[in-house]
Amino acid sequence: MSALERVALARSYVLHSRPWRETSELLDVFAGDHGRLSVLARGMRRPKTGLRAILQPFQPLSLSWSGRGGTLLSLRGAEAAGSAQPLAGNALMSGFYANELLLRFLHRADPHPALFSAYESLLATLACEPAEPEPALRRFEVRLLAETGYGLNLDHDASSGERLDPARSYVYVADRGPVPAAGEAELTFSGEQLLAIGRGCFSDPLCLRAARRLLRIVIDHHLDGKPLRTRQVFLAMRR
Repeated sequence: MSALERVALARSYVLHSRPWRETSELLDVFAGDHGRLSVLARGMRRPKTGLRAILQPFQPLSLSWSGRGGTLLSLRGAEAAGSAQPLAGNALMSGFYANELLLRFLHRADPHPALFSAYESLLATLACEPAEPEPALRRFEVRLLAETGYGLNLDHDASSGERLDPARSYVYVADRGPVPAAGEAELTFSGEQLLAIGRGCFSDPLCLRAARRLLRIVIDHHLDGKPLRTRQVFLAMRR
């Protein structure tokens, strides 16, 4: 049997929660130095605990827990580690979308401190620029893919190894990268667009639209076509 592990005041965010028996909640947590974890918050739904008001998405937290490797962890303490990001409208949906991506792409107990920092930066940008969430979200998607082993090739021809020609058209093959286009296809992009996506430059609306199309198809490929619920909700709201 593995030794009992105790962690104190780990910088964390709640990605998702669901009821557990009568008074508890099972939390999906993203912790900077520990990765994605499942933590049981016993008694969280009792009226006098005060935990429910703190353990909310987009609220920076300092969490303490204990447990053994491979088992469900038990929450031992929770403190707010700053102010929650005030997200609303499209920015709020973008935040929930980012949470779902983390839940789907991260393996349990696999630390990603750089991705954690990118997530915090995304939330701050969504709060400051709620009317323009897309550029920040596209940069986060690119970072997420890179950190989880699915990094995009956005600078060289996958067939020849040569640097992309800005004036040439390419087909993006999900598991390889861009190859010269022989005709029209769903994943056809200009070299200029791919290079701009790699730099995180989305000032051109056409480039931003190309990034949305590219990232949607690549993410869907790595999720084996399983739909993202937040994307479906967002599309339904727009209709």
